[in-house]
Amino acid sequence: MEHDETGCQASPEGPLLCVNNCGFFGSAANMNMCSKCYKDLILKQEQAKFAASSIENIVNGSSSGTPTEQDSVIVAESANIPTPSVEAKSISLPSVINASTSDEPPRAKEGPSKCSSCKKRVGLTGFKCRCGSTFCGSHRYSDKHDCPFDYRTAGRDAIAKANPVVKAEKLDKI
Repeated sequence: MEHDETGCQASPEGPLLCVNNCGFFGSAANMNMCSKCYKDLILKQEQAKFAASSIENIVNGSSSGTPTEQDSVIVAESANIPTPSVEAKSISLPSVINASTSDEPPRAKEGPSKCSSCKKRVGLTGFKCRCGSTFCGSHRYSDKHDCPFDYRTAGRDAIAKANPVVKAEKLDKI
């Protein structure tokens, strides 16, 4: 019986739920919070300290925590400078919207996509050829439809762009 009493004993209250009501159990070491909520609390406290020190630095006009003599002189001089007043201008958005819509002509609706050879409806499964037409699965290749696109010159141009001409130096000495 003594062995049971000297073993690990749970707190008399039992496990406590996190004070943030996240559904996990908290511990007294973490201020009755679960580990995630405790980490979030610590992170928020560090960010608040950093923000407060940043605001102090901005107000003091220095980048370090202790203001120097030059910084206090600069702050004193800047206090005497009057700031110009800024007037707010309103922009009328409806006139801007009307001007942009009047420049563009209305677009016509595109009809259902059909194969250019057999006029079969292809929908989203249509294939665009390099000639600019849409074809079904059986007419998608250039040998299955009368494709005016010149693949030979397109291939030559692509190779010419990819591989610049390398010329050897002319040899005058023999």
